[in-house]
Amino acid sequence: MSVNTTYQLTQSQKMMVFVLSMSLYGLSNMFTELIPSVQLGVIELSVEYFAFIPLTLCILFHPLYAAIGASLGEIIFGELMLGQFGGIGELEKFITFSLGMFIAGILVRNPLNRKQIIIAVFTGLLVHHLLGTMIDIGKVWVGVEEFEAVPGLAESIVVIEGVALLNDLLFSGVLFALLPTLYLVPRLYGKIEPLLGMKPRDRQVEYSIFQIVTPKLVAVSILLSAIAILSEFLSETEWAFGEWEPEFLGIFGEWFIWIPIGIATIVVLITIQVMRSKSKKNLKGNENLG
Repeated sequence: MSVNTTYQLTQSQKMMVFVLSMSLYGLSNMFTELIPSVQLGVIELSVEYFAFIPLTLCILFHPLYAAIGASLGEIIFGELMLGQFGGIGELEKFITFSLGMFIAGILVRNPLNRKQIIIAVFTGLLVHHLLGTMIDIGKVWVGVEEFEAVPGLAESIVVIEGVALLNDLLFSGVLFALLPTLYLVPRLYGKIEPLLGMKPRDRQVEYSIFQIVTPKLVAVSILLSAIAILSEFLSETEWAFGEWEPEFLGIFGEWFIWIPIGIATIVVLITIQVMRSKSKKNLKGNENLG
């Protein structure tokens, strides 16, 4: 049995998952802007993102729509509304993050199986961060970006990026991705879906890893990775375009961040209310039929 036949949502439900993921993760990204980083020698400990939000939604609901929604939410609420949009270079982050979250979501067959959740979370984060690390190293080696931590030794970027990768996986990855996801998924599974008018994923269905990681998925992943690499390389050249940093942000000051936070919060509340309203209508319809 293929993955597509194990869990089905209507087009309306998919869109609701998309909007919910977009607004929730976008809202969380703005809050990370308010959290200061801690410098320990050459290592900077910072809260890069609250990845447990898209991970939980990808595992419980529809991996594709939740993953893309989260990535778009980061761009809209965490970049555009804050005046930090990096143009074509943002495509790299969009692709690698969406790909990582999607893979994490499809790797979990049983949301109550903690072992599957652990493997899925670290696999998804590794896909996202490793692709980003390889792209950053490639930019220096190819020469589109200048960065030599040790003068005259471009290979030093490998050490710097390697340390950053471990920090992302072992610090942010454990504290703000793995542990919250391990706590939330088993407790929300089977409880939150009916409240939002959806059925839980069928955890009784068994299928092999080869039915999940198909040749088509591998081919699409390679293609998307190539596009991500190209877009990031272009962002460092004269062909870069789409960067946006409005001047009005300097006029309003740091308090301006609360405006997009408020907008994202309203979108979240409206989305949840619409999903609950649809759930109540479905329940009434089933009662009338009964």
